[in-house]
Amino acid sequence: MLGAPLKPEMPSAAGSVDRRALVAELAGAVGARHTRTDADSLAPLLVDERGRYHGEAIAAVWPADTASVATVVRLCAAAGVAVVPQGGNTGLCGGATPRRKAPSVVLSLRRMREVRHIDRLGRSITVGAGATVSEVADAAASAGMLFPLSFGAEGTAQIGGALSTNAGGTNVLRYGSARAFTLGLEVVLADGRVARLGRGLRKDNTGYDLKHLFVGSEGTLGVICEATLALYPLPRQRATAMATVAGPAESIELLARLQEAADGRVSTCEWMSPTTRRLACEPPGGARDPFGGGPESLILVELTSGRAGDETHRLLEEVLAEALEAGIIGDAAVADSSAAAERLWQVREAPPAAEKRAGGSIKHDLALQPARAPEFVERAVAAVGAVLPGVQINAFGHLGDGNIHFNLLAPKGEAPEVLFDKERPLTAAVFDAAEALGGSFSAEHGIGQRWRHELARRKHPVALDLMHRIKATLDPEGILNPGKVL
Repeated sequence: MLGAPLKPEMPSAAGSVDRRALVAELAGAVGARHTRTDADSLAPLLVDERGRYHGEAIAAVWPADTASVATVVRLCAAAGVAVVPQGGNTGLCGGATPRRKAPSVVLSLRRMREVRHIDRLGRSITVGAGATVSEVADAAASAGMLFPLSFGAEGTAQIGGALSTNAGGTNVLRYGSARAFTLGLEVVLADGRVARLGRGLRKDNTGYDLKHLFVGSEGTLGVICEATLALYPLPRQRATAMATVAGPAESIELLARLQEAADGRVSTCEWMSPTTRRLACEPPGGARDPFGGGPESLILVELTSGRAGDETHRLLEEVLAEALEAGIIGDAAVADSSAAAERLWQVREAPPAAEKRAGGSIKHDLALQPARAPEFVERAVAAVGAVLPGVQINAFGHLGDGNIHFNLLAPKGEAPEVLFDKERPLTAAVFDAAEALGGSFSAEHGIGQRWRHELARRKHPVALDLMHRIKATLDPEGILNPGKVL
C-alpha cells in the first residue's frame, strides 16, 4: 500500500501566524539588516527565472552560517511556517519559488559563499552553499585543479542549489552529475538539527550513504549549508571541434568512434537539431555558424587531457577525417585556438536566448540511454506534429550522456498562444515517447512545482512510496519547501 504524504502542503491560514513576532525572532537570529519584509526586497525572490511561478512570503532571511540557518528553521517550525531554501534562483521548474497563500520564509544562502578548505593531495574543496558554481570552479583552478560542473547559469547558480537539483551540464559524459563528485555535506534538518554527512573521504563504508538523499531533493528534506566536492586534474590539452551531421544517429556513431579512440578523454558531445542551428545563428545577437549555414544538424565535441602536448588535437583530427571519409559527418571545423573554441561554444550556448526572442517555448528535459536517443527524436517529432502541425522543434543537448532538451516553439507565423494552448497534450506526447523507450522525463532540471503531477503518475509506485516515507520521516510537519517534488 502506498504511503501518503504527511502534511504535503503548509496550512493556508496565514493569518494565524504572528508575523510580527516571527520576524522579530528571525531578525534576532540573523540580524535586522539580513531580515527583510518590504515588497522591493521580496519581489525578485517570489518569482522563478522564467516568470512562470509567483509566490508569497512573510519575510526573507540571509543567514551567515550553519548555526543561523538551524535557528531560522527551528523558529519557522515552531511557528508552523514553511522554509523555502533559495540559491541563485536559476531553476526552470519553480523549485525555489514559495507557494501562494501559504505562510513561508525564503531562506537565501547567498552570504554563505566562502571557500573553506582546499585539499590538494586529496583533490577536494569545501565551500559554503552560497558560493556560485563559477566561484567554486575558479577557486579550484587557482589551486591547479578542475571542478567540472558547468552549465549556462553557472555564474549565478549557487552550489547548494546545484547539488539540491543534482545539476548536470556539459561535462557529465566524463565526470558525472553533481552527485558523482559530492564527498560530504553539512545539512540542517527540519527540526533544526545539523547533520554532517561524509567527511571528504573517498572511501567510507559505514552504513547508509545518507548524503545522497539530499543531493537532488530540492530542499524538501534538508537545507544544504556546506559541501565537500571532488576535484580533478586541470586539463593541459583541450581539443574542440564542430561538425555537420544528418541527425542524432550519425552523432552517436561519431561519439562511439571518439570514445573507442580517445581512451576516456571525451568530455563533451553536444547535438543541435537544424532548428536549433538556425535559431542560434540568426540575428539579432546570433552566434556565427562555422559552415555558413545549412539544413544539417551540428555536433560539438571536446576532448581533454591532463598531459602536456598536442596529441589530443591530432587524435581528434584523425577521427574526424575518418568519419568524413565514412560519410558519418559532412564537414568539420577544428578549433585552432581558445578563441576559436569559444566561438564554437557560442553556437551551442545560444539556443535559450534565441527561444526567448522567438516568443518563448515549452521546455522538456529528457534522459535516455544514448543509443536510444535517435529513436526518441524520431518518435517525439511525429507525436508532437500530430498534436500541433507545424510546431517548431528545437531539440538539442548533451547527447553523450543521453540528455535531450526537446523544446517546442509555435509554428512559423503563429502567435505563441497557439503553442501554449496545446501544452498538456504536447508534453504528454513527448514524455510518453521517452517513457516508451525506458527514459526519464527529467534529466537535470528537477521536479519543482512544475512536474509534481508527472512524478506522481510516472514514477514506479514502490519508488514513489519510498520517497513519501523518507519525506515523512525527515520532515513530518511538511516545513521544508512544501509543494515541491511530492
